[in-house]
Amino acid sequence: MAAAQGRLSDGTGGMDDAKEGDRNASSDAPLPFRAAVDALRTARLRPQIEVEPTRAPQRLAPHAYALEAAVVDGDQDLADGRLVLLHDPDGHEAWRGTFRLVTLVRAELEPEMAADPLLPDVCWSWLTGALTARGLAFGEPSGTVTRASSHYFGGLSERPAASQIEIRASWTPREGLGGVPDTAAHLAAWCDLLAQVAGLPPAGPGDASVVTLPQRRGPQSR
Repeated sequence: MAAAQGRLSDGTGGMDDAKEGDRNASSDAPLPFRAAVDALRTARLRPQIEVEPTRAPQRLAPHAYALEAAVVDGDQDLADGRLVLLHDPDGHEAWRGTFRLVTLVRAELEPEMAADPLLPDVCWSWLTGALTARGLAFGEPSGTVTRASSHYFGGLSERPAASQIEIRASWTPREGLGGVPDTAAHLAAWCDLLAQVAGLPPAGPGDASVVTLPQRRGPQSR
């Protein structure tokens, strides 16, 4: 797959986004939510994936925390995405639980991949397969896989046609001890999905090249 275009920033800058995330996980939040956020912050991931806190949505649940990530190869972003952790202590009928994970993943496609009629089904299986491969229990999965093509005309006619895949999904992580889901493992599975969409080879078990969150990229031209 080719480089993904743009980043998933809300335009407020990394530091402001991080502060917003800290406020959402402040000491007045319920203990299970704080524990789930702490697990996200201490997860260990592949070094090709850069992850940092970003502004969380305010209206989807009483408590929310968000991360954005990019799969980086040199000066190219091969894929990018956002993962949002939602928590409603009173539970949510549609979730069938008190936590929900919501994601957006996107990448540009090579022309031959974009033409594959089975691509949407394959991409969805990458998501569910990534969760299953890590032994994670989850429920109520839902989402869309969108394939879009852009063709350029007039003053832009020299640009080659481009195609992009976008996966939007959500699922309910099963809660463990103390009502806290294993969010670190869900984050690792989500990063497996990002890596697969970006075309990276699978990481071996016990890969020693993992790094601790949060990673912050230095000034780079993308």
